[in-house]
Parts: sequence; structure tokens; C-alpha cells
Amino acid sequence: MPEVATEDAVLHVEVDGEGPPVTVLAHGLTNNRKELAALTPLVPGTKVRFDFRGHGRSSAPETGYTFRDFAGDLDAVARAYGATCAVGTSLGAGAIANLLGREPGRFERMVWLLPASLDGPFAFKERYRHMAMELDGKTREEVLEAITSDPERVAGYVQAPWRLEIDRMMWDHEHPEGVARAIRGIIEDWPLRDRELLRRVTAPTLLVCIEGDEIHPVQLGRILEGLLPNAELLVYESETALFEAIPELVQKVAAFVTGSG
Repeated sequence: MPEVATEDAVLHVEVDGEGPPVTVLAHGLTNNRKELAALTPLVPGTKVRFDFRGHGRSSAPETGYTFRDFAGDLDAVARAYGATCAVGTSLGAGAIANLLGREPGRFERMVWLLPASLDGPFAFKERYRHMAMELDGKTREEVLEAITSDPERVAGYVQAPWRLEIDRMMWDHEHPEGVARAIRGIIEDWPLRDRELLRRVTAPTLLVCIEGDEIHPVQLGRILEGLLPNAELLVYESETALFEAIPELVQKVAAFVTGSG
């Protein structure tokens, strides 16, 4: 499998499709490159998925887990493959924002799925500190067992059995200690020191949010819509509504990255 090496990490990469546009896809915290893998074949061009440092099959350096570090991972992969478009989910959207703070013209088109933070402290530190602690000292197999046997998640599997397979895919990490480092680094940092920097970004940007999502507040999507000069905000009333709308959303993203919609 392809890899991209940075100064302090080796990033696992997977590619599907060919030709332009070239789109880099950046996953969320505790997830991996598989996050959108089922959908990328439906998007035109070359799609480049990768695991952030500490996640999936990428290496897990002892230090270097700020948004600037994750933005560096994103930029390294994008440059290696000549990506002109970027799609980021949660942490991935934050990494895009951090990169744009320094290079406002870095991408020609972008999709931000469920952005979680902007220029202020993370609101759920204790919850995520506990999660990181639960990962400490566990093997890959032990992490999967702990996640899929959690009573709250098990109850969710009864209502939506497909969540079990998603958790098994998303929590597949070779270095669980790297995920713990990423969690601890991110909850003490934020993407930008000054949100006004985003007013310099003129690239068309599609924002996707869910009403009632505490970690990815829809209010943040509305703030970003006001900051980014060429942004469009899509708001879904619930997570279920978003999943039901995926066929239409994928079509919209496909048209968006090619500039045809």
C-alpha cells in the first residue's frame, strides 16, 4: 500500500479512481481512512484517503498531535498526489481550517462534514480524557472488544444494527496508544487562533451539519457560512435524516467537486 512520509510520521494512503479532480479525504478523530471509503467510488476523479498520525495503519509518533500537525499530514498527502479538492470530517475539517489559516488559497473546492471546533476550547474534554484513558495499554483487539461491548453502544446496535459494523471498521487501529495521544492533543488545542482568517478563503465550500449534534454544533456551521465568502450550508434535522439523505448528498458532493453543481 502507498505511504507518505513526513518529518515525523509515515502515513498510510489508499487511492481509488483516476483522473481529475484529485480529492484528498481527511477523517475524524478516532476514525480512519475507511470512514468514507464506501462512498468515494461514487465521486468522480481520483480520491485519496489516508490515516492521520496515530490512526489506522499510520505510525504513532510520541509527540506532535496539534491541529497544525494534523494539517501537516493533510498537506503532505495532498501535495504528494496533487489534490486540488479536500473533504474533511470533524478533525479533518479542523485540519483543513488550520491549513487555510496559513494558505487561504490552498484548495480549489472543499467539503467540511460535521466541523467540531474553530477558535475556542473543546467543550467535552472530560469525556474524551476518559476515552483516551480507556485506550491506554490496550491491544488493537482489546480496543475493538471494549468499544463494541460498551453498554450504551450495544443498546444503539439494537436500534441500528449497522452501527456495529461501522464501529468495527472505524476503531481498527494498529497503534491504540496513538489514538489516545491524538485525543489528548486535540482536546487541548483548536484549529485557528483567529476565525477572521477564514474571510480570505474564496474557494467554494460545502458545509454539512446536523441539528442537535453537541460535538459538531450546527451553530458552528452557521458561523462558518458567515465567515467563508463562498460557502453553502446543508443542515439535516437528525443523524438518521443525514443517513437517509446520503444518496442525494453524495450526488451533490460529486457535482460540487467537479464544479458542475
